[in-house]
Amino acid sequence: MKQLVINGIAHDVDAPDDMPLLWVLRDVLGMTGTKYGCGIAQCGACTVHLGDQAVRACQTTLDMIEGQAITTIEGAAGNPIGAKVQTAWLEKEVVQCGYCQSGQIMSAIALLSTNAKPTDADIDDAMAGNICRCGTYVRIREAIHAAASL
Repeated sequence: MKQLVINGIAHDVDAPDDMPLLWVLRDVLGMTGTKYGCGIAQCGACTVHLGDQAVRACQTTLDMIEGQAITTIEGAAGNPIGAKVQTAWLEKEVVQCGYCQSGQIMSAIALLSTNAKPTDADIDDAMAGNICRCGTYVRIREAIHAAASL
C-alpha cells in the first residue's frame, strides 16, 4: 500500500510499483481528467505535475514518485497560476475537441511557474511535447500570453 498526495489530498493506493501513474489516477482513483493519448510520452495528453515538474503520467510509475506531491488537471485551479491559465483558456476559446487540453493546460502552468513572461519561442519550446490534433496551437499561445498578463 502506497500513500499518494494528489491535489493536496492523501490517497492510499494498493497497486504494483511498476503501474503507470496514469492508470492509478484513472482506473484506481477514478480521476479521469488526465487523458491517455499515446502511452509512450510523446503526445502530452497525460501531463501532470510531480512536485513542480511537468511529467507524462503514462511513463511515470509508482516507484518513481517517492512521496512527491502530484497535481492533476482536477487540482489545477487550486494554484493561482493554474486559475489564470484556465481563465485565459476560456477567454481565448482554445478548446476545440478538448481531448488534449488537460495536458496542454498542465504544461502551460509549468511554463508560467518558471517563466512569468514567456516569449513566443519560450512557449513553442515548452509546449512542443503536447500534440493537438485540432491544431489550436495559435490559440494556446494566445492563452498563455493572456494568462501571463492576468
